[in-house]
Amino acid sequence: NGITRLNSGGRYRPGTNSWLATSLAGAPTPRTGHTAVWTGVEMVVWGGFDAVSGIVAGGGAYRPGTNSWRAVPASLDPSPRLGHSAVWTGTTMIVWGGFPGNPADVYFNTGAQVTP
Repeated sequence: NGITRLNSGGRYRPGTNSWLATSLAGAPTPRTGHTAVWTGVEMVVWGGFDAVSGIVAGGGAYRPGTNSWRAVPASLDPSPRLGHSAVWTGTTMIVWGGFPGNPADVYFNTGAQVTP
């Protein structure tokens, strides 16, 4: 389909005006249509679409202080979806809406908490 999905990123250091690559070890699969929230300590990536599995649940949590990823298991998640919204409450990630992929005109009116 011509879309390139990535699972890489970078951390910007304003003091040195430089970028550092994020580790790929343990990173979630390359995906689109996912969400990410900042917890104050780590970035939690959840859901979306990857070219191998299709619509996915689960994801990963990236901790810049150690430049490391850990898995966020699908067993803790709402149903797989993409194009959803997410917010961080201070203790949990709330995922809402989105769609299951095919047919794309059927949207979820449900959500759930993801506690990474």
